[in-house]
Amino acid sequence: MRFRIAGLAASATAILLAGCTVGPNYHRPVAPEAPAWKENAVPPPNPPNGTWKQAEPSDGALKGKWWERYNDPQLNALEEKVAVSNQTLQIAMEEYFQARELVKVARSQYYPTLSLGASASRTRISDNQPNTFKAFTHFQFNTYSLAGQAQWEPDFWGQVRRTVEQARANAQASAALLANVELSLRAELASDYFEMRGLDSQKELLDNTVTSYEQYLELTQIRFKGGVATESDVALAQTQLESTRAQDVDVEVARAQYEHAIATLIGVPASIFSLPEMPLGEQIPPIPVGLPSQLLERRPDIAAAERQVDAANAQIGIAISAFYPVIPLTGNGGMLSGSPGTLIQGPSEMWSLGASAVELLFEGGRRHALTQQARDAYEQQVANYRQTVLAAFQDVEDNLAAIRILSDESVQQEAAVAAARRSLMISTHRYKGGVTTYLEVLIAQTVQLTNERTQEDIATRQFVASVQLIRALGGGWSTAQMPKL
Repeated sequence: MRFRIAGLAASATAILLAGCTVGPNYHRPVAPEAPAWKENAVPPPNPPNGTWKQAEPSDGALKGKWWERYNDPQLNALEEKVAVSNQTLQIAMEEYFQARELVKVARSQYYPTLSLGASASRTRISDNQPNTFKAFTHFQFNTYSLAGQAQWEPDFWGQVRRTVEQARANAQASAALLANVELSLRAELASDYFEMRGLDSQKELLDNTVTSYEQYLELTQIRFKGGVATESDVALAQTQLESTRAQDVDVEVARAQYEHAIATLIGVPASIFSLPEMPLGEQIPPIPVGLPSQLLERRPDIAAAERQVDAANAQIGIAISAFYPVIPLTGNGGMLSGSPGTLIQGPSEMWSLGASAVELLFEGGRRHALTQQARDAYEQQVANYRQTVLAAFQDVEDNLAAIRILSDESVQQEAAVAAARRSLMISTHRYKGGVTTYLEVLIAQTVQLTNERTQEDIATRQFVASVQLIRALGGGWSTAQMPKL
């Protein structure tokens, strides 16, 4: 028996090796490329306070924990909590784990299925059974068996190989999507954090402005008591003060919302989470942008789209394999006896080996339709991959443009703030000298506060744009981190 099974296995192996893998082999689709970043061709002027430094392509790519570039211990501590507490990230991680196990399921089809069973029965033949001889009436007997079964469908046409290829590509796509979710969450956390710190800067500005306006109100009251100012001056100063106090309070609404958003991102109930007020810093770190050609290897969403193309290509081979015959191999063997004492003996041996081939002759064009559907799905994924690449280039260019334009705007706004402060100082001196009314002071105050708030808003937008640029560049991820499976 052992020799027969070994001979059958050898024959099956020879047939298997002579088989082929049907369907097209995968090649990465051609994607749009650019020789250089348009917005990085001419570095923007560096503002006097050094808030931005344009990186050169030779600086290479982002690496490691990109958020540590901002040198903010509070931000670093918050970012570390994302990986262990964020539920959205946990969902994506479990989806990847499921896809990874499906690779093992697909690989299991390479091997035969083996089963082993034992049975015992007692049988009595009916007296009234047709063609039963009298000599066998009331005949009863026992049956004991110990048998095994093997079934195997060799992968002659590569259906299993294509299925494994598809499962592996899907799992790698899931891993890339997991990395993309993590990158998006970390970038969202950093953006919310800087938005909140920008509001803290706004509040600090408004607090100082309220203090200044209280002094102006006191000035008008003194002048009114001295008979050198009108009651309308006092009313105007009072109105300006209360309006600014209202703006000061209103900032807290948006700040609270950003604080609650941060709590959700790190997996903490908003009711028990708070961050102390701290104005936004002034230094934005240099960000290496690298070359456009590197983007295909650094964006996890692009990698996911490319892996989905591979999976769609494998599906074409799976569909084509349905045109070929199914050739299963079966084997049964074991022991059968009427007595337990003779069950494990040579004469009780039994076995059978078999093979069959089944070819579907007519099914109304179903296989042709499924094959064409697989080809269409492949073309769809190719288009999706190329569109993802184009969107990635736009994403980087958008944020490079934002950095450049905000840098220019920051320089101009700093000059506007300096002019507004000088205007208020002149108007104040004119008012104290009795040359003008308080309305001129009030207008100068409003202009100064508006420009100072705009300056703080631009600084916040610069920080957020830098975070979005890091996200657009992939945040230090690369396809080398893709699981091999």
